[in-house]
Amino acid sequence: MQLSNQTALITGGCSGLGHATAKALVAAGANVVLLDLNEKLGAQRVSELGEQAMFVRTDVTQQLDVEAALDKAYARFGAITVCVNCAGIAPAGRILDKAGNPASLEDFSKTININLIGTFNVCRLVAASMAGNEMVDEARGVIINTASIAGYEGQIGQTAYAASKAGIIGLTLPMARDLAPLGIRVNSIAPGVMGTPLLLAMPQNVQDALSANVPNPKRLGFPEEFASLVLHIIQNGYINGETIRLDGALRMPPK
Repeated sequence: MQLSNQTALITGGCSGLGHATAKALVAAGANVVLLDLNEKLGAQRVSELGEQAMFVRTDVTQQLDVEAALDKAYARFGAITVCVNCAGIAPAGRILDKAGNPASLEDFSKTININLIGTFNVCRLVAASMAGNEMVDEARGVIINTASIAGYEGQIGQTAYAASKAGIIGLTLPMARDLAPLGIRVNSIAPGVMGTPLLLAMPQNVQDALSANVPNPKRLGFPEEFASLVLHIIQNGYINGETIRLDGALRMPPK
C-alpha cells in the first residue's frame, strides 16, 4: 500500500508515538485523523500538521465516540485505509504494597479497559469501515496496534500494563486471520524503552539507567523510529499477523 492520499486514523495521536507517527504519515502524503482526549493539544497538532490533519476528541473505550470519529473522518477525507492504535496508559503498582495491602482492582480494570479493550473496540469498528473499501492489490486496509516488550517480560509493578500489552500481542494473529479474507492486515509493534515525553521528563539518572540495559544502540528509542516502522509495515504488504519488537535487543530485567 502506497502512502500518498491514504487516510490514517491514529489513537493517542497528539503525543508520543502517535504524534511521531502522524508527522511521518503527513510527510509521506497521507491524511491523518487524530483521536485523543486533549482538545487543546489536538488543536495545536492540527495547526502544526496543516490541512492533511484533523482532530476528534475520542474516548477509545466508548463505541459511540469511535463511531462518531469514523463518520467525521469519512466526511472529511473519505475511506480510512490505515489505523494505528497508540492510546494507552502505564500505571505502576505491586500486587501487595509494603503494608500488605492488595493492589486496586479499579486501577487494574482501568488499564485493561483503555489499553486492551479500547484497542479492540477501535479495531472492530475500523475493520467494519475498511470492509467497505475498494480492494486494491488484495488490500483494503492495514491495522497496527501498539504492544510492548512488557507484554513478554513485565517488570515488578507492571502486572496491569504487562497483562494489557500481552493481550494485544495475543490479539494480533487471530485478528489477522479473521480479517484476511477481506484484505485487511493486522500487525503489532512491541516497543522497548522509547524517548517519549513521559520518559524524557524523568530525571537524567533514570533515563541513563534505562538506556544502560539496552544492548545496542545503548540509548532510548526514538519515536521517529517507531513511526518509520509503521510506515514500512503499511508499505510492505507481506507483513501480516506479526508482533515486531523494536527494542535494541533489550530483554527487560525484573526491575
